[in-house]
Amino acid sequence: MTQPLILAFDTSGPHCAIALLQGETVLASRFEEMAKGQAERLMPLIEATLAEDGLPLDVLDAIAVGIGPGNFTGIRIAVSAARGLALALGTPAIGVSNFEVMRGPNSRRDHEPQLVSLPAPRGTVFLQAFKDGREDGQAHMLRTLQDPFWELFDASASRPILGQWAEDLALYHPPSYDPSGPPAQDRELPARLSAQIIGAIAADKLADGHDHPRPAPLYIKPADAAPSREAGPTIL
Repeated sequence: MTQPLILAFDTSGPHCAIALLQGETVLASRFEEMAKGQAERLMPLIEATLAEDGLPLDVLDAIAVGIGPGNFTGIRIAVSAARGLALALGTPAIGVSNFEVMRGPNSRRDHEPQLVSLPAPRGTVFLQAFKDGREDGQAHMLRTLQDPFWELFDASASRPILGQWAEDLALYHPPSYDPSGPPAQDRELPARLSAQIIGAIAADKLADGHDHPRPAPLYIKPADAAPSREAGPTIL
């Protein structure tokens, strides 16, 4: 059986990352650092990546895209492009979160419970639990590293923590059932490899036989967000 040909891209950070993959083989890739201008550079970089291997768009089996969390505008640019391309080509579009990217290309095959941390705006932290290779519940945002968080997740087993400030989180918040704290591994989000990792994870999602929703930006609000003080509209 021929491995699917997947075009993957990510603009959730200050970059444009593109990769063309078939199975575990990266056929071509591009990466450019940029604080802005992703909207203008994304399609030319996609075209250049495909041209490197001499392939037209209509031979793709799937489009994979990074859905964040990350830069608000960058995520919307990539997700809109992925959905537009998928609609035009009649191919599936698959979203992959930065939590999955942090876990690496084998994220869907890693079934161990884990808590993944990502940097968030203004020194805050995003957290997402994983179990059996899938997201376990909703992601949350901590305003500071000192915010308590274990009650937000299933505490039936000590989850190792992976990602930004993982060791600090374990140090500040050993769960009550484990005074020494869970195992922790600090890791930076691999921006330069993000498109390649997104493509590999998307291939696993494509192979599982399930229908996947269209990609949508992953925006996370604080767990303790207060309801709006503004009155809702009057319903006539």
